[in-house]
Amino acid sequence: MFEEKVKNADMGLTFDDVLLIPSKTPIEPKDVNVSNFVTRNIKVKIPILSSPMDTVTEARMAIAMAEFGALGIIHRNMSIETQVNMIRRVKREESLIIRELYTITPDTTVEEAERIMRENNIAGLPVVEDEKLVGILTNRDIRFFRGKKIKVKELMTRDVITADEGITLEEAVKIMHKHRIEKLPIVKDGILVGLITAKDVLKRERCPHASRDHEGRLLVGAAVGPFDVERALALEKAEVDVIVIDTAHAHNEKVMESIKKIRKKIDVDIIAGNIATKEAAEDLISLDVDALRVGIGPGSICTTRVVAGIGVPQITAIAQTADVGKKYKIPVIADGGIRYSGDIVKALAAGANGVMLGSLLAGTEESPGREIIIGGRKFKVYRGMGSLGVIQQGISDRYGKIGKGKIVPEGVEGAVPYKGTVGEVLTQLVGGMKSGMGYVGARNIDELQKKGKFIRITQAGLKESHPHDVNIIAEAPNYPMS
Repeated sequence: MFEEKVKNADMGLTFDDVLLIPSKTPIEPKDVNVSNFVTRNIKVKIPILSSPMDTVTEARMAIAMAEFGALGIIHRNMSIETQVNMIRRVKREESLIIRELYTITPDTTVEEAERIMRENNIAGLPVVEDEKLVGILTNRDIRFFRGKKIKVKELMTRDVITADEGITLEEAVKIMHKHRIEKLPIVKDGILVGLITAKDVLKRERCPHASRDHEGRLLVGAAVGPFDVERALALEKAEVDVIVIDTAHAHNEKVMESIKKIRKKIDVDIIAGNIATKEAAEDLISLDVDALRVGIGPGSICTTRVVAGIGVPQITAIAQTADVGKKYKIPVIADGGIRYSGDIVKALAAGANGVMLGSLLAGTEESPGREIIIGGRKFKVYRGMGSLGVIQQGISDRYGKIGKGKIVPEGVEGAVPYKGTVGEVLTQLVGGMKSGMGYVGARNIDELQKKGKFIRITQAGLKESHPHDVNIIAEAPNYPMS
């Protein structure tokens, strides 16, 4: 019985076990389009998600990811209020029309108005009386009256240029240019309903490929625990675009029951995971989720496979879950094990719709990890959400708690080299993706999945694939040696 069980064990493959075979192609990398759906309803220019880890994604990372055309998932190792505030910060960062406005009345003092502007990093405030716009106060108006207790109505601009609800970006730019103004209030029947600022218009021009919602705001996701309905409801109210049910083993009956409960309570897209088998994919899709997060144990700081003896090599896990996902038109997100841009190409060719990255983004300027110096070189702290430090905080329930205060970590804490900005890292990764797809002859990800053919390689083939028999004296940005 046991001998047969071992003899009949399937072969599992991961990134270093395979290569994609190059083909005759008319495609140049510059002609490749990597945009794709990463959930049933969300399409992004770059199918890369930042992992919901407390050393990877907070508001600053989520903003940078969305501005570049990708998607950030804010971690849950914080209070609900803090996470909600991060979502709101991302949503306010760039918007054609700002809906949640700070306003004042004509009787507000200049001192109070100045405090509101300073604390919220804004340069002007609409003045409202009985919900109707009666003026606007800017830094220019109060420049010589700072700290004074005089009332706003004595300094505010009364003849305010406004626009009606439904105005387009092009129309707003024309009005702002004609009247030389930086703030354009939006009104409906005289009532203030929004504000367009020159700063946001310029940001939209600077980031034309940004991931945006229907109102022009940046897309952002957030993680919740498998049983945290309260957090999910609060995030939906804050207008999060996608919620990730964040658990190490989603193919668990209690977890699935909770996912079903959360699905009934919220309308935003749900990414469920983690899973690694086709059976798990079938069961989670039956809960009406919008994407699957695939990967058990492949992460660089994850020790699940050695602690629990559990897992499926990542290429095999992606392929078998993607077969199910394609049948139901549910995207698969490959999470973990990706070290190079070529691994992303392999993951997509194996059936993934997008990838989730941790360590590759953890060393960037925008990641929240603490900076440290080792041997004269800058590093940033990177830790698994199953590491001892996270579990001891008592917030994370992703791994490790087995009752009576006992914990079994399934992750480690480490350091990754400083890599520069997220934009610089994503530029290298996307360049590698386009290059790989060009070799295969694929104009887009659908063609990559149809045309891409794998060849299995030996350990010698892996050694041959990397730089060898030389002393490397200059690192390439897309091939860090440490």
